[in-house]
Order: sequence, then structure tokens, then C-alpha cells
Amino acid sequence: MKILKLNYLFILFSLLILFSCASDDDSVSEIEDTIRQENLKELGLSASDLLSEATYKSLTVELMYSSGYRPTQQTLDDFRIFLEERVNKPNGIIFIETIIDRPPGGSYTISEIKDIEAEKRTQYTEGNDIAVFIYFTHAKASTDTQSSVTLGTAYYNTSIVIYQQTLNDVSTSQNSDLYILEETTLQHEFGHLFGLVNILADDIHSDHEDNAHLKHCIIQDCLMYYKSNTRSYFRNRLSVPIFDPLCIEDLQAKGGK
Repeated sequence: MKILKLNYLFILFSLLILFSCASDDDSVSEIEDTIRQENLKELGLSASDLLSEATYKSLTVELMYSSGYRPTQQTLDDFRIFLEERVNKPNGIIFIETIIDRPPGGSYTISEIKDIEAEKRTQYTEGNDIAVFIYFTHAKASTDTQSSVTLGTAYYNTSIVIYQQTLNDVSTSQNSDLYILEETTLQHEFGHLFGLVNILADDIHSDHEDNAHLKHCIIQDCLMYYKSNTRSYFRNRLSVPIFDPLCIEDLQAKGGK
């Protein structure tokens, strides 16, 4: 009887431990899911959060790439300046570089890019810090054709993919400066995270959006002009375009500089 009683107590104790561990794991998983939800929203919904200091006092940018696909140092240095000129983050801007093994495949759909992000992303919005994820991929966009290629895409509220191999190819074929392609593409896509142009139909100007090329600016010299994200735009291009006054006014209306 004593042996049976001891065995019963041991089994009960073991079950309690297992239940406790399972409950703890579930709680951690639920917390992680809650945190991640902040970074899985519609494009443009975090524009004010990125630009202003009302909710988030700092900005963390995770730059993810495989060996051989890191953007140029000049691109990263100028990107920091670009952000500092536009966002109000009194606690600063942090860049974190994440190097991953090269995933299989030579072209990706946005759905596949999202799957890679879900598996590899390490930085999420939490506390008073808002996090952005930028993936410089070795692959091409699945929609590329011989006459048209995608250089980059902003897809979630804090997520961007840059098709680094495509930028490398364009730079080589057109004898264009790689850093100009990188900076223009990166800053253009971040402009979409900022809500440009009229992403959520909340533009303060009635005639700012190019009706023939939605979500882009009508001003040809602007960073958000639709051609600034096309291959032909970079032929003989000697500098990176900047936001025009209309775009800057929109950013300021959302809490930016």
C-alpha cells in the first residue's frame, strides 16, 4: 500500500510539474504573440508612431542580410542621417545588424518574405521603443520580368524588403553607383512606412497623390515620385532624391520634423 501511495504521489507531482511547465510556455508564447502583433499591422498605420515622440521615444532598426548582401556603409551612414532629419526620437536611433544563413530559393513572393521575417526577425516594438525590420535579400521578387523588376517593397507597418541582388545587377548593367540605388530604394520604401503618399487616404493635401501611380507623389524630383523606384530612373543619376515640400508637410502633420 505504501508503494502504491508513493507511486500515486509521484505521478500526481509529475503531472503538476508538466502542467505548470506547459502553462508557463503558453504564457510566454502568448506574450510573444502580443508583442509581435504590433509589427503585423497594415502599411501606414504606424506612421505617426515612427515620426513622433508621443508614444515611442526611440527607434530600433533591424538590418537583416546574408553574407555578401550587406548594403554599403555609406548607405547605412546616410540612412541614419535621413532618419535623424525626420523622426522625433529623443532616446535615439539604434541599428542592429542580423546576419542569417542564406535561405533557399532564388525568388520570393511577399508571402514568402513574411514567412522569413516571422522566423528570423529578432527586434519587435516594445515599451517606449518602436522597431522596424529591413531585409536585404539575395533573391529577386517573384513578379520580376525581363522588362520590369522590383527594387524594394514596404509591406507591414514596420517591414521592408530590399532586393539587394537586383540592385547589384542594375548597378552593374547600367554602370550606376550602388549606394545611390540602395539609398534611394531604402529611403523611398521608408517613406511608405511614414504613410507617403496618401497610404491611408489621410493626406493633408488634396492634389499631392499621383492618380496615375497611386501612393506616389506628383512632383518629379521627389523621393516619392513613382519612377524613383524603377530601373530606368537610375541611368546617369548622380544623387539621391529628397522629399519635396508637400511630403515634408505631411510628415510634420504626423509628428515628424
